[in-house]
Amino acid sequence: MAVPGNTIQAVGRVGVREDLADKIYELFPDDTPFTSNIGRGTASSTYTEWQTDVLSSASATNAAVQGDDTPNSNRPNTTRVGTYTQISTKVVSVSTTVEAVNKAGRRSELAREIMKAGREMNTDIELRATGNYASVAPTASVAGLTAGALAWLTTNVNRGATGASGGFSAGLVAAATNGTLRTYTETLLKDVLQKTWASGGNPKMVIMSGPLKQTSSTFAGIAQQRHEVGDRGQAKIIAGADVYVGDFGQVQFVPSRFTSGRDAFVVDPQYWDIADLDGLVVEDLAKTGLAKRKLMRREWALRCKNQAASGVVADVQAA
Repeated sequence: MAVPGNTIQAVGRVGVREDLADKIYELFPDDTPFTSNIGRGTASSTYTEWQTDVLSSASATNAAVQGDDTPNSNRPNTTRVGTYTQISTKVVSVSTTVEAVNKAGRRSELAREIMKAGREMNTDIELRATGNYASVAPTASVAGLTAGALAWLTTNVNRGATGASGGFSAGLVAAATNGTLRTYTETLLKDVLQKTWASGGNPKMVIMSGPLKQTSSTFAGIAQQRHEVGDRGQAKIIAGADVYVGDFGQVQFVPSRFTSGRDAFVVDPQYWDIADLDGLVVEDLAKTGLAKRKLMRREWALRCKNQAASGVVADVQAA
């Protein structure tokens, strides 16, 4: 049907206001399960050090002859370890014009971008902290880097063929060598949990990628997989597992968007912390033109208080 002549239509009319919602629908995947659950500390130098200690091995022949002059026991020394701090930065530059114009969903572009930069920095730190990264000593032209958690682990590990642990030596932490990928299984996890328990650890979390978390949900354990019936008699299909109760305690299966896709990180959060040499600071940079600039910075280090309290099922892929 034809439109009658001289009918005023919105499609060609001047002055029709735009319909722009005064809201920004954000999708910020910035959960940080590792760094949110470990401790906080301080550092006083770019190389932060601490000591670890162990007990002597148990002896079933600890017996002395009556009246004998007993010799001195061999007492193990502490081990001195350390890592370097890392300076994480974000710079936001916003023109004076964009600050002045009327904007939808925010009053200040600068304030909004600073908020986003802070959340981005948290994910940068999570990615570094959970990864297999070596420490790097700073020089006049090289940025210092703190070691990632997976690089520290040497005691309670289960690696694929040709895989090798890194660990601390001579002031630096070396990254582990990747091995041959194999399917992630409950047997591999139970092996690392047993090793960690034998070393004295009490892990609380297993941090892994989304695909490995889905594989973890298929672990049979000793319970049959059934369903749950709600108040109205409707069945709920249970296809995921968040908690694993094993022979050596209970651990939570935690998916992470920032951990390696080839490692299941068995964590005792008590034995890790983030040490700040210079905590989070937001400061103005010199104004040299028609823009406002701010610097966000944080100098920090991941400290592994004792690597034998945690472990890793390395070189694994989803079933």
